[in-house]
Amino acid sequence: MREGVRVREITNEEGNRLLRIVRRSSGSVVTWRRAQMVLLSAQGMDVAQIAKVAFTSPDRVRAVLHNFNEDGFDSLVPRYAGGRPPTFTLPQRRSIKRIALSRPADHDLPFSTWSLSKLAEFLVAEGVVDDISHEGLRVLLREEGVSFQVIKTFKQSSDPDFETKKNRVLELYDIADHKAKAKRGDPTVVICMDEFGPLNLLPRPGHQWAPRILKDDEKPKRPRRRRRRATFTRTAGVRHLMAAYDLNQDKIYAHVKTKKDRTTFLEFCRYLRTLYRPEIRIAIVLDNFSPHLSTKKDTRVGDWAEANNVELAYVPTNASWMNRIEAQFQALRYFTLDGTDHRSHEEQNSMIRRYIIWRNRHAQDEKLRELVKRANVA
Repeated sequence: MREGVRVREITNEEGNRLLRIVRRSSGSVVTWRRAQMVLLSAQGMDVAQIAKVAFTSPDRVRAVLHNFNEDGFDSLVPRYAGGRPPTFTLPQRRSIKRIALSRPADHDLPFSTWSLSKLAEFLVAEGVVDDISHEGLRVLLREEGVSFQVIKTFKQSSDPDFETKKNRVLELYDIADHKAKAKRGDPTVVICMDEFGPLNLLPRPGHQWAPRILKDDEKPKRPRRRRRRATFTRTAGVRHLMAAYDLNQDKIYAHVKTKKDRTTFLEFCRYLRTLYRPEIRIAIVLDNFSPHLSTKKDTRVGDWAEANNVELAYVPTNASWMNRIEAQFQALRYFTLDGTDHRSHEEQNSMIRRYIIWRNRHAQDEKLRELVKRANVA
């Protein structure tokens, strides 16, 4: 029986050098992988075992061992041609981003998350790239808009029609974004609707510009920044903002109401219907809040939609993140409520209305779009 390929007998100095390369987290991934294969062979592993540990093919392991037996440590270093670092093609960048956004378990790896070293090693092993350093991988991911973030919680939807509802909402978004043509019977106008609130009267946290105080400066006679009340009572009740985001016009429409029952909801829907001619079919994307639904005892919502050429597209249960108006609420809260202390609902309502007018006139504002992009997930 033919004896398997093994690394030549190495000295104690060579073994320590291989160990330093394997333990070092920086440097070339290719060098690290080749040194790992040689060290495992020196420790008595056969080619098949090394291939399993290194997530590569036995042929690749044999080639590395043969090269090391002939050229020594020079065979571990990738043969660069010199000059600027290698650039990656668009397909390579897309593949790197796709793998980074996946979970290691999806690739049958025993890790819960990617580190730069594990990700770089996997990319080389899969043949996505010939070699990539850890810092080069970090820079590439940053350029592609990918960063290492804390995992957030979410509510698992128990809706049995989750896929059907989700796909319909995404189809409507494609129509509104002109990525797909409306089929016969499909709406041509898509409006996302939801309630924002309850709106209380209370001092809200926020940020402001304030003068800096250096060590040698005298203590100012008055506070250097505006303070927020620490004690307050809420005796003026609450208000609710009925809001809609027209995806076709990139405009927000809103009414402030004292309650949000089914009657109030239908009043706002009638207003939205007047924005377009009756023969134009519109879709309203909304959540499963009880006033939005028809019941056996109260079928007004469904009857109104059928009579007024309107499709009501409900997002799945516990999946309100699919409603694009949620991102607009993030911007509204930042520009209108953060850092305020309104003493009356009239004052607060007036600021909200004035913001919506400003927002519809400045839909391309850079800060506004940044906030919406950060919050928008659908």
